[in-house]
Amino acid sequence: MSPDPSSSTLSGIARKRDLWWQFTVRAVESRYRGSYLGILWAVLNPVLMLAIYFTVFGIVFGGHFRSPRVESLKDFAMAMFLGLTLFQLLAETLGAAPLLIIGNANLVKKVVFPLEILPLSQAGSLWFNLAIGLVLALSGWLIIGNSLTGAGLLMLPVILLPLIMLSAGLAWLLAALGVFFRDLAQAMPFVAQIVMYSSAVFYPISRIQESPVLWQVLKWNPFLETVVLAREVVLWGMPVNLSRLGYTYAAGIASVLIGRWIFLKLRPAFADVL
Repeated sequence: MSPDPSSSTLSGIARKRDLWWQFTVRAVESRYRGSYLGILWAVLNPVLMLAIYFTVFGIVFGGHFRSPRVESLKDFAMAMFLGLTLFQLLAETLGAAPLLIIGNANLVKKVVFPLEILPLSQAGSLWFNLAIGLVLALSGWLIIGNSLTGAGLLMLPVILLPLIMLSAGLAWLLAALGVFFRDLAQAMPFVAQIVMYSSAVFYPISRIQESPVLWQVLKWNPFLETVVLAREVVLWGMPVNLSRLGYTYAAGIASVLIGRWIFLKLRPAFADVL
C-alpha cells in the first residue's frame, strides 16, 4: 500500500487538520505532564529567562536599544523580552525537531500514518508557548506605562507569520535530517546560541551595521529582521519597512517549501534507518 498521494501537497495537511490538532494538544500536554506546576511553567519559564538576561544585559552591561533619554531600564527589559519570546520559538524548534522522528519510531512503519504531521504538531505546541510569551511581553509593556497602537497590534500577526512558517519549515527539515545524522541533535544547542547572539535580541541592530563585514553576513538572517520589525512597529509605533517584511516572507515561504520537500523525499528511507 502506497502513501496517500495527497500527503505530497500542503492541501493534504489541511485535510488532516483534525489529526494535526490532536497531536498538537498531545504535544502541549506531554510537555508539562507530571510536573507539579503543570502549564504554569509556560508562564514561569519566560519570566525567569527574562530575569536572568535582564540582570546580565540590562543591569550589568547597561544595554539599551534606543537613546537612554527616551528608554528606561523597564523599556529595555520589555523590548528584550519580546525578542527573547520570539527567539524561544526557534530555539525550541532547533532542539526538539532532530529527535522527533527517532522518538516516534513506532509510527514510522505505519504506512497509513502521515508522518509529516509530527513536525507540524511539535511546531504547533511551540506556537502555543509563543502566544503565552507574547501576551506576557505586551502586558508588561502596558504595565510599565507605555502604550500600544492599534496599527502596531494589527501588524503583529503579519510580522509573526513568516517566523511561524520558518519554524514549520525547520521542523520538517531537521526532523528528516535527524534520522540520518544523529549528531545534529547535539549541535543544535550551539546553533541556537549563534542565532540568539546574532539576531539583535540584546542590542540594537545598529551595533551590527557599524561593522560592514559583519553586516554583509548577518543582514540575510530573516529572524534578525523579524525581531527588529516587531520592536519597531509593535512597541515603538514606527512604520513598517515593507522591503524587510517582504524578505522575511520570502524566507518563510522558502523554508516551508524546502523543508517539506526534503522531508517527503527522505521519508521512504526512515524505516530502513530506524
